[in-house]
Amino acid sequence: MTLIDGIKGNRFAVFGRAGMDMFADPIGTKSEDATTFRADLGGSSANICAGLVKLGGEAALITSVSDDAVGRFCRNRLRDYGVDTTYVRAVGGEARTSLAVYESCIEDFQNVIYRNGAADFQVTAADMDAVNYNAFSALITAGTVFAAEPSRSATFHAFDKARDAVLPIIFDIDYRPYSWPSPEVAAEVLTRAGEASDLIVGNDEEFGFMAGGIEKGLDKARALAAEGRMVIYKMGHEGAITLAGGEEIRTGIFPVTAVKPNGAGDSFMAGLLASIAAGHSLRDAVLRGSACASIVVSNPGCANAMPTTAELEAFLASHPGPTK
Repeated sequence: MTLIDGIKGNRFAVFGRAGMDMFADPIGTKSEDATTFRADLGGSSANICAGLVKLGGEAALITSVSDDAVGRFCRNRLRDYGVDTTYVRAVGGEARTSLAVYESCIEDFQNVIYRNGAADFQVTAADMDAVNYNAFSALITAGTVFAAEPSRSATFHAFDKARDAVLPIIFDIDYRPYSWPSPEVAAEVLTRAGEASDLIVGNDEEFGFMAGGIEKGLDKARALAAEGRMVIYKMGHEGAITLAGGEEIRTGIFPVTAVKPNGAGDSFMAGLLASIAAGHSLRDAVLRGSACASIVVSNPGCANAMPTTAELEAFLASHPGPTK
């Protein structure tokens, strides 16, 4: 199955973490001054799942959560968003589901993440063997799954299973330094994951990190694309460069008044894939992903801020842009 055919199948197996987000309320309140926090689903892979389902796709999350109230909260919220939780396994012991505490403000933005003994790192090869890969049209993973064992080896095992099922692999680099034992290990493992993927999405800093310097990031992206992959090289407010089929497509962003910076990459991924699945051109799909990112950063929260198709269309119809 080709990459585009897999995406158009619109049935995604998504690997990575789910977590609880707690964000200060109302907008503009610093966490240390807050007396009220809102709680919702978080974690990059869970956010991508919620975004895909809101945009009309099907998504199942493959992960582990702690066997406690926080883990059950995440499983319940996944279900509320319409995400398939068949492969979300509860683990006991001292493993804990991730918690992020942040605020809806740009100046001096704070995002305090608790990931000691992260439950999502407890995914095993047996968990991957239990997945019915034939039920999906593509696999998506975020890079955080590779930061520790047994999740790292288990996810590479899932890559092998996906290849056996002729599923394309979509890789969001999602480099989080605090999760890794060292930068050297991260660079080696993330490069290996990229080389095993059909579509790689990352920002200039992430590609630069893999290449050994931010000034080398675009060359790294071009080298990966030259081997037949599709690569999307994101550059923040400067937009993105999509490398596919020997071409480079440059696109801009949709300027908005942001209330926080996080969640943009997850929404971009969901919007990109859902738009390809809906038959939009690659350039338009990247722009629609950028619009989804703008919607999310202009609203509090992450999973709850992911747009529906109707909300995306309304934004595109009313908002000036893109910048390029």
